[in-house]
Amino acid sequence: MFLSKINLYNFRNYRKVSVQFGSKMNILIGHNAQGKTNILEAISILALTKSHRGGCEANLIKSGEEKAIIKGRVKTRRILNDLEIQMMDGNKKIQVNSDKVSRLADYISYLNVIIFTPDDLELIKGSPSIRRNFFNIELSQLSKTYLNTYNEYNKILKTRNEYLKLLFTSSIADKNYLDILTDKLVEKAVIIYQERQKFIEQINENLSDIFFDIAGERSLKMVYETNIRFDSFDDVIIKKEMLAIYKKNYEKELNYKMTLYGPHRDDFSIYLADVNLKNFGSQGQQRLAVVATKLSEIPIFERVCNTKPILLLDDIFSELDLTKRKKLLKHINNDIQSIITTTDLKNIQKKYLEDANIYIVEKGNISRK
Repeated sequence: MFLSKINLYNFRNYRKVSVQFGSKMNILIGHNAQGKTNILEAISILALTKSHRGGCEANLIKSGEEKAIIKGRVKTRRILNDLEIQMMDGNKKIQVNSDKVSRLADYISYLNVIIFTPDDLELIKGSPSIRRNFFNIELSQLSKTYLNTYNEYNKILKTRNEYLKLLFTSSIADKNYLDILTDKLVEKAVIIYQERQKFIEQINENLSDIFFDIAGERSLKMVYETNIRFDSFDDVIIKKEMLAIYKKNYEKELNYKMTLYGPHRDDFSIYLADVNLKNFGSQGQQRLAVVATKLSEIPIFERVCNTKPILLLDDIFSELDLTKRKKLLKHINNDIQSIITTTDLKNIQKKYLEDANIYIVEKGNISRK
């Protein structure tokens, strides 16, 4: 899979720009605040329909304009698809080959991306919601079943929370309906738990080796931390434990007027030699652990989707010494498309620059070097 071109209209600081990308390494070079990261953001929106940076979507539209448009051409196994996302008045219009797409599950996976940004340190240091968001973004690209199930789970969760509030305030509300909602919630939760556990197992197949290659330290692993303890992730065991937890904590959830247990309270941690990097890792270890985690996803995408994803790497070389930069570059090889931002080409060895497409980014303009 590779993105051959992208066109932006009134997106962030770009009025109108078109970039042709190569199928191997592409490097966007420029000073800070020139628009390099905005290109990566536009690609991530084209892939996921929303920005990895979060924030108000109205800010994606260039100041003074009413609408922003992102267009891209993607080649996957000799098939070309033209993707387009229009943003206006808080609404999005999504198209594939000029045909409107209404369901997110019908769109996600046309363009698979793995993104690394400096903010991804929050994947270790930040709140559990950031790590759950990581689960959801990656798994939604890998599995339509996960995406649909997760959306259905959230709808049921919202209804169950509303009904808990009603039960708290009303003496005539029927608890049997809560039991029905609980059964439906558990049915969806089983799939989410199993998909997340399988994803972590797949990441751990490569994580320690990649981290050792780059950082020279062994025994890095990701650990799934659910707020319900399961002896295994077998369907029957998950369902049994969840129903027991909800029954035991009915009064507690009623008082809090919300669902306190389930995959919407999940978390995970990354350990180096049995030490939690969140509490004891240096910033350098944390940064490389996140990089290794992202790189560990490549074979998963290749196996599940039968194609490699596109790597979007924002300022990945900063704060890395020369040795670690060299080791990292070995994993960003020529059989996968990468789009990399940097302020200085000195960060990248000459042998990699020979086959790379290099672009100069300056004040919302992009030119080929």
